[in-house]
Amino acid sequence: MKRRHQRSALALLTAAGTLGVAAPAVAAPAATGTVVTGGTPLNTRSGPSATSPRIGTVENGATVSIVCRIAGQFISGSVSNTGHWDRLADNSYVSDAYVRRGDAEIPKCAATTPMPAVTGSWMLPVPAGLVSGFRTRQRPAHDGVDLGATRNTAIRSASAGTVIRVVCNVSRGTCDVDGNSSLRGCGWYAEVQHAGNVVTRYCHMVRRPSVTVGQTVARGSILGYVGTSGASSGPHLHFEVHAGVPATSANAISPVAFMRARGLTIR
Repeated sequence: MKRRHQRSALALLTAAGTLGVAAPAVAAPAATGTVVTGGTPLNTRSGPSATSPRIGTVENGATVSIVCRIAGQFISGSVSNTGHWDRLADNSYVSDAYVRRGDAEIPKCAATTPMPAVTGSWMLPVPAGLVSGFRTRQRPAHDGVDLGATRNTAIRSASAGTVIRVVCNVSRGTCDVDGNSSLRGCGWYAEVQHAGNVVTRYCHMVRRPSVTVGQTVARGSILGYVGTSGASSGPHLHFEVHAGVPATSANAISPVAFMRARGLTIR
């Protein structure tokens, strides 16, 4: 097992070097857990997805050191059903669905952690949790969800498509400064049109989006960075999904339900 873990760490460092991205520094574990698979070894991956390259394996019953957790592919496992993945001390990932652990709080992986690809054609635009839902009782006109990402977190296209809008939308002033709750509008935002005339909208960017109208983007392409421009009381990503072109309030649908249908969890 010791030699296997050494090979795992070496393989990840080699892959990171090949991609031209520095491997993340090994951090002190926040918690430990026990792998529960029913007997078979659990694959460790280079990212939070069952289709990310396999780094190695951990035996059933083995203890793993967990550094942080991140949102990724939804997995139905022997311990739970979840979209959370655990980053281990050797910088590999395992699904939390196969890890039994105590009550120790596990921090979210830093926003600077690279966002690996997930299975299928969709991914979450930022590694952040839900802070405000879709059309809640308190906010019935809220046509998207707010994800609590920190300022300057990269916002990634949730799927491949074409950029159809790059807009500064604010009731007064400019989008190049922090907004506030007395304003109206999405601030700096971009829209991407995907297959099936699905449109995603990404609001409150810190500065003008990094893409231009007509540009083709892949899943995971950086569209811009989290900010708080427009009608916003603090840095976050306001994320919308629309079933039609152009994107309007009438064709807005719940991003939580939309992503859940594609095996991804916003929580």
